Amino acid sequence: MTIGTSLVLIAAGAILRYAVTASVSGVSLATIGLILMLTGVAGLVLSLLYSFAWRPRRVGEPLDRDPYGPYDPR
Repeated sequence: MTIGTSLVLIAAGAILRYAVTASVSGVSLATIGLILMLTGVAGLVLSLLYSFAWRPRRVGEPLDRDPYGPYDPR
C-alpha cells in the first residue's frame, strides 16, 4: 500500500465517519469509516517505515569531498 492509497483510505473513512448521515439497515457506516481510517493510518505508517528504512545509502565516500575537483574560475 502506498502513501497515496493510505491517504485516500483515511479521507474516505473520515467522510463516512463524520459527514454521512444516511443510515443503512444492518450496516453501521460510522464503523466502516473507522475501519477505513485505521487501515489507512496503518498503511501510512508501514509505507513511511518502508520508505525510510530501505532507502539506499551512500557508503564509501566522505560527504565533504567534491566529486568534480577543485573550483578553477578562469
